[in-house]
Amino acid sequence: MILENLGIVYALLGAALAVLLAGSGSAIGVGIAGQAAAGVVTEDPSKFAKVLIMQLLPGTQGIYGLLVGFITLSKVGLLGGGAAAIDVQTGLLILAACLPIGIAGLISAIYQGKTSAASIGIVAKKPDQFGKAMLFPAMVETYAILALLISILSVTAIQV
Repeated sequence: MILENLGIVYALLGAALAVLLAGSGSAIGVGIAGQAAAGVVTEDPSKFAKVLIMQLLPGTQGIYGLLVGFITLSKVGLLGGGAAAIDVQTGLLILAACLPIGIAGLISAIYQGKTSAASIGIVAKKPDQFGKAMLFPAMVETYAILALLISILSVTAIQV
């Protein structure tokens, strides 16, 4: 029984890892940036909106992982129908296709949180430099977007 369902297990593991890893990275990154933001708002509550935007940036990787998770669940038929009969090889392909956003999402969200915290420090001292400060964490986002694209393209290209 288990061996005949091993393909769907691998596919679900891929979806779970995309969500779990990217979401964990986002939670860590948002927490890092939130600590810096809280300190700034304590000193100057008028900067709340600007630092909140910076704190939220690392949260996008979790959304990307969730998106890949939904696409994967839809692909294997678990959203809106019964599960497809997936062989082990296809399940492993789906698992591999989910890993880019899971791993890159985890790492980039943590580093984006650190970069956001540094940029929050810029806003604390020079609020007029908000636009420039946003560029630093946005650069880290680029790699999460690249991982998102490759995961989506890979998952959707696999024949089920």
